[in-house]
Amino acid sequence: MILLGTGSSAGVPLIGGEDGSGNWGACDPSEPRNRRTRTSIVIESDSGMRLLVDTTPDLREQLLTCRIPRVDTIIYTHAHADHITGIDDVRILNRIAGRPLDAFATKATLAELTRRFSYAFGPWQPPGFFRPVLVAREVAAGETIATADMRVQLFEQDHGFMPSLGLRIGGFGYSTDVVSLDDAAFAALKGVDTWVVGCFLRRGPHKTHADLSQVLAWARRVGARRTVLTHMSTDMDWSWLQANLPAEVEPGYDGMALDLT
Repeated sequence: MILLGTGSSAGVPLIGGEDGSGNWGACDPSEPRNRRTRTSIVIESDSGMRLLVDTTPDLREQLLTCRIPRVDTIIYTHAHADHITGIDDVRILNRIAGRPLDAFATKATLAELTRRFSYAFGPWQPPGFFRPVLVAREVAAGETIATADMRVQLFEQDHGFMPSLGLRIGGFGYSTDVVSLDDAAFAALKGVDTWVVGCFLRRGPHKTHADLSQVLAWARRVGARRTVLTHMSTDMDWSWLQANLPAEVEPGYDGMALDLT
């Protein structure tokens, strides 16, 4: 599994800064692991099939930087812009696969995707791909789906103004864009070995994202051998986190590979 991006909705650094080179906030610009594109992951099955989670506006850069040669299927966690607006780059993934790609999402997320990107969900007229071609696959929290030679358990998370989907695949859990987790979510995560979880701020609270104290409490409850932070803002300096987190919790970074075997 590779963390394609680990940044919040505006990335790190933010656009701006005194000289236009970016607003880094509390993050040290000399630490390359503080440079963060928008949050996404790709998971590879034992057979080599790849599942992409979300299509960020940085998708092209992420796939090239992480040397991902193809993707076989996509899951959308929710319909916020930083998780969907790279959808046009899917047309190249279509060309590589030679077929439309399944797009799994909840009814509400699919409704937003098809409203904003209706052209991506129209029937494919071969040959060639001059637009992204996705096949809408409606799912719901609580279901387990089979895709890319993996069984993916879906659970609901509270993202403040809307729900998002969390994922569990074997001993791996993924919980980006979340401000609170209910008992059903913790039950879905019970026994995971590695958990990637969104952590927006060192100190909060925030309306839609968990802060560090919340995530550390969750990590103790989940009890994963390894908890990796993602969806981090300019408040989350990599070196500070590395020095101050408990041994079983660590900051992620763009391009970080996790062995899930």
